[in-house]
Amino acid sequence: MKMAPASKADKKAAVDAAAWMFNVVTSVGIIIVNKALMATYGFSFATTLTGLHFATTTLMTVVLRWLGYIQSSHLPLPELLKFVLFANFSIVGMNVSLMWNSVGFYQIAKLTMIPVSCLLEVVFDKIRYSRDTKLSITIVLLGVAVCTVTDVSVNARGFIAALIAVWSTSLQQYYVHFLQRKYSLSSFNLLGHTAPAQAASLLLLGPFLDYWLTNKRVDAFDYNIASLVFITLSCTIAVGTNLSQFICIGRFTAVSFQVLGHMKTILVLILGFIFFGKEGLNLQVVIGMVIAVIGMVWYGNASSKPGGKERRSSSSKQLKHGGLSESSELDEKV
Repeated sequence: MKMAPASKADKKAAVDAAAWMFNVVTSVGIIIVNKALMATYGFSFATTLTGLHFATTTLMTVVLRWLGYIQSSHLPLPELLKFVLFANFSIVGMNVSLMWNSVGFYQIAKLTMIPVSCLLEVVFDKIRYSRDTKLSITIVLLGVAVCTVTDVSVNARGFIAALIAVWSTSLQQYYVHFLQRKYSLSSFNLLGHTAPAQAASLLLLGPFLDYWLTNKRVDAFDYNIASLVFITLSCTIAVGTNLSQFICIGRFTAVSFQVLGHMKTILVLILGFIFFGKEGLNLQVVIGMVIAVIGMVWYGNASSKPGGKERRSSSSKQLKHGGLSESSELDEKV
């Protein structure tokens, strides 16, 4: 009998690791494919491409529902509209922020998502962070900043775009976790509700936004076999990226997803140096990578300790989620 909790914990750890690896592989893969698609073939229509990603994801959820892998579930329309609003502002905000800001300020803005996600969890979920967890997050932020932040110039419109991008992305990631818990939705269920709405809105908005950002029309692009293969590959990998993001945030929290997500930043840098040449690789980048990895290992250790992990007060838990059995599971997940 005593073996059961240990084997359950081992199984959970194995599934967590598999979910995380799935997310890392698909996220890094899509960045490399999109980089090739945009740099080599000049397909610079990022918002439209994201719309195609969600259209492909919608197709996957329709097939899975037809095969019986996704059961019917309910998500109220106001919740769906809020989620799609946050998610689309996140995508558009990131694209505009990258265009209007220096790469250095864009990276700093991305780093501020962790403190914002922490704030959302403290305010809405009454989560408490131990001193070690806070320090480890700071170390991760410092390491990634050392690696990625170079020129930092700020302008008013770029700052506003970055502010919108950071808050909408943090709210969208918080909402993934919140909706899965509140409405007992699986990752597939939630994607089944959100992907069609995001696909429709981004495919309508995307061509106009991309024209505004690039002065190029998506319908006038010179499509050839090679570029179409890369677009198809990008859409296929995106299905895995979207699904794995929902799985990971559902199993962990938005903050853990953000902190561990910087592992992908490090991997993208390393793979970029391997595939696209060594320029930019210097001692500062290597030191930054080492600091960030130390911070991630420390975060994993600190946040999983019984006395030092992110904790939730039981009173607010019962009030907020009606004493759902999932809320007790969340203490393990966090």
